[in-house]
Amino acid sequence: MKKIAAISLALVAGTASADVTVGVDNSAAPWLAFMNVFELPANGGGFVFGSPWGIPDLNAAFDDGAGTLTLSPNTIGDPDPFWYIGGGGPGAAGNKIMEANLYQEVTGVYNGDTVIFEGSVLSNSFTSAHDATVFIRDFAPDYSSVVETTASLSAGAFSISLATIADPARHVQWGFQVKGVNVWVTDVAPFGNAVISQVPAPASAALLGLGGLCATRRRRS
Repeated sequence: MKKIAAISLALVAGTASADVTVGVDNSAAPWLAFMNVFELPANGGGFVFGSPWGIPDLNAAFDDGAGTLTLSPNTIGDPDPFWYIGGGGPGAAGNKIMEANLYQEVTGVYNGDTVIFEGSVLSNSFTSAHDATVFIRDFAPDYSSVVETTASLSAGAFSISLATIADPARHVQWGFQVKGVNVWVTDVAPFGNAVISQVPAPASAALLGLGGLCATRRRRS
């Protein structure tokens, strides 16, 4: 499959705006990962912490040969009761809600444009224990606020869009989120996963050419 970064210009009140289409690039693209951690709803559901995370630690796996990205429930290898009720091990119930975010981000590139994120979900077998979504986010310069568009990650083609704010200091992101209870590594399969078709594109080169690649962090919304 071939992705085209499509830019169509329109003049509005004398100012050029653009429709910019991005797709699901392969592992060579500048993907970032961020994890937000919350208490279980039974424990109040409060925010615990958020931090950059390793992409494999999100349980996000690229297979560039097959042209796929697979998203699975988050696993934590630490048996501490902080992470698992009564301590970790096979069959242990997770003690935290993990919000795993896999995304690309640019600053000062698509501000004031309508960003369109398109792709194809080959399958989604996640159970009700996890929510999988696709998103576009437009963060304030200090990440203190965000406007966003999201959609459930259902099998089939997806296309979402967001008209971003015309401020070159803002940060625009697009990507995927999996949110749900953490699962011991041997117990992942029954919780399902989502498989997404990659759409190869020179997106990172295009962004570099436009001058902008990306910040290295995001804050929770």
